[in-house]
Amino acid sequence: MDLETVGGLVLHTILSNLTPKDTAIAACVSNKLKSSASEDILWSKFCSQELDLNEPIDPLGNPTPSFKACYQAWREAFSMYPWPLVMRVKKCWGRLKNWLSINFPEAEATLRKGVSEVEIQESERILKVKLPLPTRILYRFCDGQEINAKKSSGSAGGSLLGLIGGYSYYSHLVNVFLLPLNEVVSNTKPIIRQIGFSSRSKYIVVAFSHTETEKFFFLNCTTGQLHVGTVNLATEGEMIPCVPNALISSVHDSNGDQQQDAMLLWLEEHARRLENGMIKLREERGTRSISLFPEEPPFCSTAITNGVKVRASAVFVPEIADLQNENAKYTFSYSIRMSLQREGCVINGIPFSSCQLNWRHWIIRANDHVESDFNAEAVIGKYPLLLPGEREFVYESCTPLPTSLGSIEGSFTFVPGRLADPKGAPFEVEVARFPLQLPDYIF
Repeated sequence: MDLETVGGLVLHTILSNLTPKDTAIAACVSNKLKSSASEDILWSKFCSQELDLNEPIDPLGNPTPSFKACYQAWREAFSMYPWPLVMRVKKCWGRLKNWLSINFPEAEATLRKGVSEVEIQESERILKVKLPLPTRILYRFCDGQEINAKKSSGSAGGSLLGLIGGYSYYSHLVNVFLLPLNEVVSNTKPIIRQIGFSSRSKYIVVAFSHTETEKFFFLNCTTGQLHVGTVNLATEGEMIPCVPNALISSVHDSNGDQQQDAMLLWLEEHARRLENGMIKLREERGTRSISLFPEEPPFCSTAITNGVKVRASAVFVPEIADLQNENAKYTFSYSIRMSLQREGCVINGIPFSSCQLNWRHWIIRANDHVESDFNAEAVIGKYPLLLPGEREFVYESCTPLPTSLGSIEGSFTFVPGRLADPKGAPFEVEVARFPLQLPDYIF
């Protein structure tokens, strides 16, 4: 085919269906192809597809004279890494930052600019480890979060801007931040020494709860697995893997395109849960944070009885897990959200403008065995009064379990009106069964 006779539009269409590498090769064939392959509209398409860029900027955020120069700058900056992995990591951070910018901009503001290759190499030298390739690229794009020196506490209502988020029950408050590389370096050695690991250990601390409740995440730089400490971390060095081992592969192989370590898989799964609404923001006493309590089925149950809506879900609490205790290996925190529909409480066709909780009944199972079946007054010492259309009344509690799989179900007894002035007979409100389950991904 005589390419010299082909029109510019046809050439552009042909080149648009090639990869950037093939387009660069085609540019060497003839002057006409070189001219067509240099058109900036073509390279803007490549920048959009591979880097999700809609303006020509280099990896440091500086403007470039063209999209072609932009693409070249990115390829040169990450030339030491497999390009498919670079694109995947950039997409992961892009998803997280996009969700934060729309829903949680105050947390987005804590994200730090990526570090340089020289800074990564210096950190590796000090830590005496070789970071898995995906983790290296993750830090090249974003250097964790800016962390305030003062830890947050429930009473102080401090910063709860952790990217990973958390949960609370009673006085137990967790909110997990990603550590910047300099904090990884400064925290790893003392923490590793404290839990009795060898100085040759290839574990580094990459995330922790910036609250009075300790929760640490460790990356094994040899295997690429991410671990979280249990209640026996300080005494026994006990940890639980956070990502299925079978998914981790080629963490130090610079050839091919199948590299994935636990850090990348963990953050991709976190982005997926945020995007699909499985986990959401929660505001308490004017402070917003990412709540890890599931909000969608099958991990969140919903039941409506006589106008009273109850949603319930649970989250595994690894920092309280005790794998050496056969009777209570696993601990789960559960969140109960109750509200009254706008039409009010309706019993036998008669509407009431309020109802108040008086009693609870729980059935807790480990696998299919009933571990606990009990009745008690109130919930965490409170008798919530529900009014139509008001915000949910939310409370959290916890339960230990000898197995990694179980469930909770039960009911609440309400009275129409108020306990001090009942307008009718008590009635039961269903709490549909919700799972207690050791998840594949632990946050």
